[in-house]
Amino acid sequence: MQQGICVVAIGGNAILSETDQGTIDEQIENIRLVCRKIVGLIQQGYQVIVTHGNGPQVGQTLLRHKLSAGIVSEGTLDACGAETQGLLGYLIQQVLRNELDKAGLALEVAAVVTQVLVDKEDQAFRQPTKPIGPFYSKTEAEEISRKYDRKMIEDSGRGYRIVVPSPLPVDIVEKNTILALLKSGNVVIAAGGGGIPVVRQANGLTGIAAVIDKDAASSLLARMVGADYLLLLTGVEKVCINYRQPDERQLDYLPVGQAEQYLAAGQFPEGSMAPKIRAAVEFVRFGGKKAIITTLNNICAALQGKTGTAIGLSDQPAGPGFPDGTAEKPAAEPGVMEA
Repeated sequence: MQQGICVVAIGGNAILSETDQGTIDEQIENIRLVCRKIVGLIQQGYQVIVTHGNGPQVGQTLLRHKLSAGIVSEGTLDACGAETQGLLGYLIQQVLRNELDKAGLALEVAAVVTQVLVDKEDQAFRQPTKPIGPFYSKTEAEEISRKYDRKMIEDSGRGYRIVVPSPLPVDIVEKNTILALLKSGNVVIAAGGGGIPVVRQANGLTGIAAVIDKDAASSLLARMVGADYLLLLTGVEKVCINYRQPDERQLDYLPVGQAEQYLAAGQFPEGSMAPKIRAAVEFVRFGGKKAIITTLNNICAALQGKTGTAIGLSDQPAGPGFPDGTAEKPAAEPGVMEA
C-alpha cells in the first residue's frame, strides 16, 4: 500500500559522531544503522528520498586542506561540499542497496550530486553563522582562529566550532532529475549537506563559498517534489521547550503559529533545533501533510503518530499523528512542482 513520498533528513553527526575517529569503516557502520530504519519505512509503503548533513565531514576536509597547505592546493568550500556529498552519497547508496537486497526488495538506489541555488546578495555572506566540523575547547578555538583566520563560535554548550556563511536555498537545480527518478520507483539520495551552493552569473551557474543548512534544503526539496512527509532526525525523541531546565516540557504536537512564537522567544538554539523548526514550518505551510522531528530509532513509530513532535497547520491535532486531511492543503508554493 502506497503511503506517500517521505523525505528523510539525516544529520551529519548520525554518520560521523563526536566520539568517532572519522574512518570510512566507522561511517559505513553508522550508515548501516540508518539504512535499516529507512528499509523499514519502505516496507511500510513509503517512497523515500534521503537527504543528509555533512558538517563533520566538511570540517575534517577543511582541516586536512589546512594541514597540507603548501603541499597540495587548497580546495574551495563549495568543492569540499561536493567532495563530501559525493563520498557520503556513494556510501549510503551502497549500504542501502545491500540492506534492500537483504530484505528482498528489488529497488534501485540513485545518488544525485545536487546543486542548490542561493542568492549572492544574501546577508549570510556578510554574517557567517553556520557551525561546521568538530567541536573544540576554547583554547583550541582561539588557536585555530588565530592561525587559520577562521571565525569560531560556542555551539549549544558542546564546544566551539568553525562558522561559515549559510545562505537560504532558493532552488534545487536537479529537481526534475530527482522527481523523474522518484516517479520511476527509485530510492533517491539527494541534496547531501544541504546541496552544493551555486549562484547564477551572466555565464551560468558557479559555486560559491558557503554551506547551506541541510534541513532548509530538505524542506525546499520536499516541497518541490510534492512530498507528503518530512522527517527531520535529531538527537532527541521530541522537541522540548525550556530545554534542560527544571520546567522542561516535551511537545507531541506543535502548531506552526506556536512554533514561530517559540522561535521568536529564543526557545530553540540556532545551532541545533531552530533550523529544523523553520524547515518544518515552511514544509507544512506550502502543502506538506506532516513534518516530524524525532530520532532515527523512532522514525517508523513517529510516522504512525506514536512518538516524535509533529508540526501542523491546525491549532490541535485531529488524533494520533493527525491523519491526512486535518487541515486543508494550501496552494503550492509558486514555482513548485506537484508529483
